[in-house]
Amino acid sequence: MVAIDPHPLLDAQTFTFTFPRPLGEVGKVDAIMSLLQLEAPAPFTKADDALRGHVRELLRHGGYKPTGRGKPASEYLIRAVTEGKLGSINAAVDACNVCSLHSGLPISVVDLELAKEPFRIGLAPEGSSYVFNQGGQTIDLAGLLCLFDAEGPCANAVKDAQRTKTTPATRRIMAVVWGSSAIPGRASAAAAWFRELLLTA
Repeated sequence: MVAIDPHPLLDAQTFTFTFPRPLGEVGKVDAIMSLLQLEAPAPFTKADDALRGHVRELLRHGGYKPTGRGKPASEYLIRAVTEGKLGSINAAVDACNVCSLHSGLPISVVDLELAKEPFRIGLAPEGSSYVFNQGGQTIDLAGLLCLFDAEGPCANAVKDAQRTKTTPATRRIMAVVWGSSAIPGRASAAAAWFRELLLTA
């Protein structure tokens, strides 16, 4: 379903999932939210500075600088959880956040009714950008690994595009786990756990 351009470090894992009813009707899932804390049990060794370094190196390969506001989303999650600033969004995003927090890997989620085939993962060219929040803020994508749909880039390991984010009407999603070949097996394990969490919704 997703074509992946050659890359020396990327270990991207993708899957799709269909909820039995729209996310707005699913609501908050307590079993998922209980895991959104640093000390919650998880099927991974704890993410450390070495792992975070591998993720940054993955994003740096194409020329992107994964620092400051452009750091990987998985690093933002650690800070947000530590400061108690991360609440429930919807079952899909909550499960994504739990899995990303504990695996240390950035994960994207797109609504398959809003994103359109064909899909491809590759480096964004110079001059490309997209809006990533309801406030209209944009991110410069030059040199950053992105998921592309028929209309252009729509997700990456830093910030996903507003146009393909989940909504209360979402039923079908695609997830992308942005793993590195320097951490073999971690991305596939993260994808498997993410699917397990979604089945509890």
